[in-house]
This record gives sequence, structure tokens and C-alpha cells, in this order.
Amino acid sequence: MKEEMNQYLEKANVLVEALPYIQRFNRKIIVVKYGGSAMVDDNLKKSVIEDVTLLKLVGFKPIIVHGGGKEISSWVNKVGMESKFINGLRVTDDATMEIAEMVLGRVGKSLVTMVQELGVKAISISGKDGGLLQVEKKYSDGKDIGYVGDIKNVNASILFDLLEKDFLPIVCPIGLDDEFKSYNINADDAACAIARAVNAEKLAFLTDIEGVYKNPEDKSTLISELTVPEAQKLLESGHIGGGMLPKLNNCIDAIENGVSRVHILDGRIAHCLLLEIFTNKGIGTAILSEDGPRYYKEEN
Repeated sequence: MKEEMNQYLEKANVLVEALPYIQRFNRKIIVVKYGGSAMVDDNLKKSVIEDVTLLKLVGFKPIIVHGGGKEISSWVNKVGMESKFINGLRVTDDATMEIAEMVLGRVGKSLVTMVQELGVKAISISGKDGGLLQVEKKYSDGKDIGYVGDIKNVNASILFDLLEKDFLPIVCPIGLDDEFKSYNINADDAACAIARAVNAEKLAFLTDIEGVYKNPEDKSTLISELTVPEAQKLLESGHIGGGMLPKLNNCIDAIENGVSRVHILDGRIAHCLLLEIFTNKGIGTAILSEDGPRYYKEEN
């Protein structure tokens, strides 16, 4: 009986610990970039959707921006084509663009189903809908990579309208240029642009790494909080490479354009969003402005 009571008390303590964070971010917008292993593993997928749905139910205004790179590559292979990348960006010809749009649309609708099974209204919207994401052709170091777009404008009023009507928007990163041609958009870039446009309180990237390290070779050097100047010094140090380089640049760009706080989380950890947002220590890396409040308390 005592053991059972201790379990109840532990649950109560968790709720009490979460209370100040719920109060601080009530009615604030949080953008979640959903990708990586969390989109492939069914259990992780379920935990992410549960997290986002809970955020909605306790007063947050979440927006999901999803990728789908692994599934796109799978379908490209299924039809006998070969995925090509230049500087980490998918070369998108006509046929690949058609597959990408099909796959991303399918992913969005499946996420809508999962959210609505938990009792929250959701809607999947392409960046093409209502001119949500207006793009121009993107080049990679001067190289033509096909139908890959750079976002030049976000029609945020669409997202504000959906949030006002109590929907959870789920955004597919496909956009249109001035000639109304479809372009694939890097999901990290789309999440960052959307977070800026809606003046999000938080932007969270779900990744396949634990966070940002002072020394990537030493896992004990995980950084819980990082100011923009500190992040810029890390970039200049040359220690940051691979996929973290553009991601960290996106984080800095978001903070400098009005987003209050950016989180880089390990999407392979079940309920990583709740652990990062509602606990004193957090589990990933949070990037904030130089004068931003430090939320996490160091353990004694």
C-alpha cells in the first residue's frame, strides 16, 4: 500500500513540476519539426503524437511541420529510380517531385488520423494551400538541384485562422513559386520559416542525436542551454559538422527573428517533447537569446 501511495505521490510531483511551464506557455505557439527515426518507429510515432496532443490539451498552440525523407527514398527505390543528393539536399526532378508530394501528403493525413484518435481536431495542409509557403528556386553552391525551394514568404494568416478555430495544423513542406510550379522544401527550413512567421514561443527539432555537444566525440559534453553568441562561437570553432551545421544555423536564425526558444531533441527517446518542456533539467539542447531567461535549474 505504501509503495502504491509513493507511486501516486511521484505522479503528483511530476504534475506540480510541470505547472509553472504550463502557466508560462499557456496560449503560446510551439512549432514542432517532426522527422527522423520518430517518423519510422511506430512506438516513437505514437509517443510524439501523444506529446503534441497533450500540449494542445493543456493550452499550448502546437503546429507540426513534418518531413518524410526516408519514406520518399523508399518509394523512389520502389519505382526503380535512384535517390541523388548534392550537399545533403535531395536532387528533385519531375518524377521525384511527384513522388515527394504523394508521400508527404500521405504522411500528413496519417498524422491527422493519429491526432484525431486522441480527441483533438487536426488538419493536414500543404504549403501550396492558400499560398502558405511561397518559394523561389534553391541552388546548392551554384548547382541546380531541381525542384527544391527556398521560402521567401509565409502566409501566416492561414495558420492563425486554423489555431483560432482550435485545429492542430500539420504542414507538408511543399511550396509554389511565382509560376505556380511545385517545389520540395527542406522540412527544417520550413519549420524555421513558419516559426518566425507566427512568432512562435518555441521551435522544437526532433532529430536522431541527443543534442549539441561541446565535443561531439565526448557524449558527456552535452549542452543543456546555449545562447546565440555561444552557438556562434561553437560554429566558428569548427567542432560542429554534418547535419548539425545547418540545423544550428537555422536555430540561430529563428532566435534572431523573434522565436523565443529553440530545442534540439533526440526523437528516439519516447516522450522527449514532454521531458524537455515540462521538467527542470530537460533532456536535449535549448538555444536562447543572449538575454533570454534560463529555465532549467542545475541539480545540486
